Formats: sequence, structure tokens, C-alpha cells
Amino acid sequence: MFSKDLNGLLDYAQAHGLIEAADRVCCANQLLALLRAPAYDADCPAAEEDLHVLLERLCDYAASQGIIEDSITYRDLLDTALMGALTPRPSQVIAKFRADYAESPVKATDAYYQFSCDTNYIRRDRIAKDLKWQYTGAYGAMDITVNLSKPEKDPKAIAAAKNAPQSGYPKCQLCRESEGYAGRVDFPARQNHRIIPITIDGSDWFLQYSPYVYYNEHCIVFNGQHTPMKIDRSAFAKLLEFVTLFPHYFVGSNADLPIVGGSILSHEHFQGGHYEFAMERAPIEKDVRFAGFEEISAGIVKWPMSMLRLRGADPVRIADLAERILNAWRGYTDEAAFIFAETDGTPHNTITPIARRRGDDYELDLVLRNNITTEEHPLGVYHPHAELHHIKKENIGLIEVMGLAVLPARLKTELEALADGILSGKDLRADPLTEKHADWVEAFLPAYDHVSAETIHGILEAEVGKVFATVLEHAGVFKRDAAGAAAFERFLATV
Repeated sequence: MFSKDLNGLLDYAQAHGLIEAADRVCCANQLLALLRAPAYDADCPAAEEDLHVLLERLCDYAASQGIIEDSITYRDLLDTALMGALTPRPSQVIAKFRADYAESPVKATDAYYQFSCDTNYIRRDRIAKDLKWQYTGAYGAMDITVNLSKPEKDPKAIAAAKNAPQSGYPKCQLCRESEGYAGRVDFPARQNHRIIPITIDGSDWFLQYSPYVYYNEHCIVFNGQHTPMKIDRSAFAKLLEFVTLFPHYFVGSNADLPIVGGSILSHEHFQGGHYEFAMERAPIEKDVRFAGFEEISAGIVKWPMSMLRLRGADPVRIADLAERILNAWRGYTDEAAFIFAETDGTPHNTITPIARRRGDDYELDLVLRNNITTEEHPLGVYHPHAELHHIKKENIGLIEVMGLAVLPARLKTELEALADGILSGKDLRADPLTEKHADWVEAFLPAYDHVSAETIHGILEAEVGKVFATVLEHAGVFKRDAAGAAAFERFLATV
């Protein structure tokens, strides 16, 4: 079986253009070294299995021989090393990308994305496990996902990481030094990872894909230097320059403050991709004009969060107007609307920006954010409130801002338990899996006349979607009522 699987892996690499026939013997020897195997039968018929099956069986072999601990962390470290032995050098990948880009940006990203999947950097078998559906409500069709693709940390790896010497290399998972890195128990292996150098704002940036793609061609664009996130005119200009280079992609940035920012604030980066979110489809509900920028169309967008959309032909002028709006927002306080620019010297106002092309025009969405906390809302006033934490407690970052819910893995088992409990008439408060959801179910269930095994899952999916829409409304700084609209107008008068 060992030789069959090794030959199967080599066949896979050759069939997907990772290696050529002339590379086969050399690559086989590299795989043998990683698996500490003295030899294999090169003439043995190859196993015809999916890639993840071949890698699982080779990890089984390694575990049986005592080469690795039999846990997800150590298996990931090994199978990435195996794929790294079959992954072309960075210079080859870059040359291919540039040749494809010379023909078209679409060809370049299509091939690079496929390559990132073929090397198993993007683990398609895990991403396929994510739960996904759409909820259509007042703000259009929103995407709902339950993230099951990130592996749970195993206890042995946690203990090993605690006892391991602390390393400052790479400084973070976004650093360019991650390319080809062997990994450790507290840092993922990246031998099969290749990044593409690009120039943005006259400086070195890099393009890669997220290993946990939440949507089609989910890419990450990161600064070559380990420098903190910052929303300013330069950030707007960089986003607009990226969509000049890749007009078929959108790109956005997380905000630069805690609570309303992303999970990594220490390294400047953007996220983009080839996908249309509900936000992009949302219409302008009120036109706005800014003095001195009459050639730029602008307006308030019909969206649960407070958002302005700018559109025009000149990205420099759009960046200029975006800077004016940002500067006005950074210093804006409206006590009647509970908007405070700062408290005790701590700034609260920032923006989540998203750029895209509309034909020859540029479009920049500016989502107003505020991270103030209170005793009543210790995680944030403009953050999902406590009554929604049974579904979503985590920060609302760029992806959610655009209308794609990334919900915790626990919901898979909890929603299954809820479906069973509702159909069987169980006491939802008596089960730890359903107790936190009991008030929610009691509130929505009377609205449904027919609840059965055929309808219950659709009902729960719809109600989760409604909760997510409310989550985004909570994150909106100006509420979607008459008082909120008036408050929004007061801010715009200061720009």
C-alpha cells in the first residue's frame, strides 16, 4: 500500500503540472526522506484516489512508524511537507503568473488559484465540509456559512506549543517569510505556499490566496513589510490601484481599530477575490453631493450598516474625497446619536473600505465604524449585542460587513440538536446544546404553521439569516430609522 500511495502521489503531481517526468525520481527520493523510508517499488501500480486520501494514508504510515504523533496538527505538518517536495520553486510560479498576466489578468489569477488548490495549500476537501446557504431578506440575498474547514487544535499540540521555545520568525502568518516555512506546532507549515510579488503605491506587496477560502478566489494582498494596519488616504489609493491591476477582483480592508478590525491588525493587508457580495448589489437609497467633487457620484447605500458609496472615473479624486470623509469621521462626535470620536484619549471612529470596478469607473464603499464599549455592551456598542451571541459573538470584520456570515463551527451540532428538539418536543433548556437558543426558538416558532422534518432545516436556516441581518444592524453606527437617518445627515453636513 505504501508504494501504491507514493506512486499515486507522484502521478497526481505529474498530472497537475507540479512536476515533470524528469523530476519523478528526485521527488520520490525527497518523499522517502520525509517519510524515513529506505525504498519503495517504483513499478508498483499507483493508487487512484483523491489527493487528500493519498495524503491521509501516507500520514497513517508515518504515524504507524512513530515518525509523527497521530493528531491533526502533526499530520498537517507532514502532509504539507510532502506536497512541498512536489511544489515548483517560487521563481517558476512567478514566471508563469507573469506570462499569463501578459495575456490577461483573469488568466493569471485563474491559473494561480488552480495551482494553489492543486498543491493542497487550499484544502478543498475541508472547505467542502463548510455549511453554506443564502438568506434573502430586506437587504437582498446574503451568504451564510458555518466554518468547519479550520481544524480544531489538539491537546497534544497545545501542550507542545506551550513548552516550545518562543520564535519570532516569521513575525506573523502574513509575512512573506512564511513562504516555504516548515511550520511548527503553533504555526502552520507552508512548504506548498507560493506568493506573487506585485507593486502597489510604489512599494513591494504580495498576492496569495486564503487557505480557508470563504468565497470564490478569496485572496489576500499584503505589504512586504510587517507594518500595522492603517486606514488613510494611502490605503484608499492602494485599494483602487489593486483593482486597476486586477479589474475583475474586488478588494477591501479591515478597519484599523480593535473590535471593528480583523484578527490581524499587526500586518497591513487587504482581502479580495472574484465574487459578488450582497453589499455590491445593494442600491443607493439617497444621493449625496460633496462640494468640490461634483464629478463623483455618491450616496447612502441601502445596507444594515452605515455606508457611503463613491463612484467616478478618476481613482485619485475618489481617494481624495474618501480622505475628506475619513478625516471628518475620525473627529466626529454626536452625543445624541451616541457617537464619540474618542473617550479618555482612545480613538473610536474608523472606516472599512471596499473597492471595485464598474466598467471603466471605480467604486469605493466606505462603511463607518465605531468601537466604543460600555458597561451594558462590554464587547462593543456597535457589535452584535448579547441577545445575538448564541449565533454570533465574534467581531464583524470585512467579510461579514459585505454580507457573508462566518459563523462558528459549534452551530452545526447545535442546529442539528435544535431541529431534533423542536420536532420531538424536547425541553430545549434541558440540553446544553440547545439551552442558549431556547428564547430565540420560542420567539420565532409560533410564526410557522407547518413544522416538520421536511421544513425544519429551512426554517432554522432562514432564522439564522435573520439574526445575521440583525447582527449587521447592530454594527451600524446610524440606525435604520428616522432618528438614524437624521443623524447620518448631520454627519454628512460636516464633511
